[in-house]
Amino acid sequence: MTYVRHALTDDLETLPRMPTWVTSTRAETLEDVAFLSGAALSHLHLVLGHEEVPQALLRDRLALRAAEACVAFSGRPERAGELRDTVYLLRPSDLPGPAGETYLAWRRAVERPVSIKALGRALPAFELGQIATWLDAGKGAPVTRATMALETVLREAPRADEAALILADAALAQALGWEHLVPLLAAGLKRADLRKRGDDLRLACHRALFSSAVEAVRLSADLACRAAHLKAVAPKLRAKGAGDAVEMFLTHDAVAPSALPLPDRAARRLCDRLVDLGAVRELTGRDTFRLYGV
Repeated sequence: MTYVRHALTDDLETLPRMPTWVTSTRAETLEDVAFLSGAALSHLHLVLGHEEVPQALLRDRLALRAAEACVAFSGRPERAGELRDTVYLLRPSDLPGPAGETYLAWRRAVERPVSIKALGRALPAFELGQIATWLDAGKGAPVTRATMALETVLREAPRADEAALILADAALAQALGWEHLVPLLAAGLKRADLRKRGDDLRLACHRALFSSAVEAVRLSADLACRAAHLKAVAPKLRAKGAGDAVEMFLTHDAVAPSALPLPDRAARRLCDRLVDLGAVRELTGRDTFRLYGV
């Protein structure tokens, strides 16, 4: 298995690496930070263009990080593990609670190509016309447009941090020509940054996008390697419905065995088999109510 992993890693060397001058340069002024954030976003743009990167899985995992940040901004204690439990173990009659709603909003925001209708699905508390106005609040370069969208929402709806960040990422995606929203801003900002305005907010957004773009490039390479390994071992799976199950792992941050298109016992055996093959990981550390992910 070690040989297989090394071979897959070698195959994925085609993914461009972030230049060291981008990650090693220290910048303080708005001009310098803007230059580095632009370089990092440009490099992420190249990486996202590679078919080896499991795009839906990457967005779903970044959505979890964004939701975790938004929950922390609101002063709630839930972190990634609890958010996963809330959403992936949710029964039809259950309510997700405030933290779960935040996570669901981010997941809905990344599921479909950016559009007013898709954003309305993620943010049902707001009218589509209001969403369209906020999304189009900014002009100019991509980060400037994202910052202006963020500032406009926070000024008009001061408690709508989650909506502001989703719409800012959506504005950024549109400006960069990305089909889908890629959650970047929330994980890189601090709570105090959301109360800034003007150049101070723009500087905070450039810093956030720089750090998040660098992390997204690293995560893209890691997920590309893991996805390639899962695809390589897939032919060894003999369970009926295994192909559809593999596709779920390639598009979702986490999967509960009960959600797989197999009988319960067969689903648990498949998950155990994939763990033995090193293709997926058990994410909870529990003996029951387990979740699995690439």
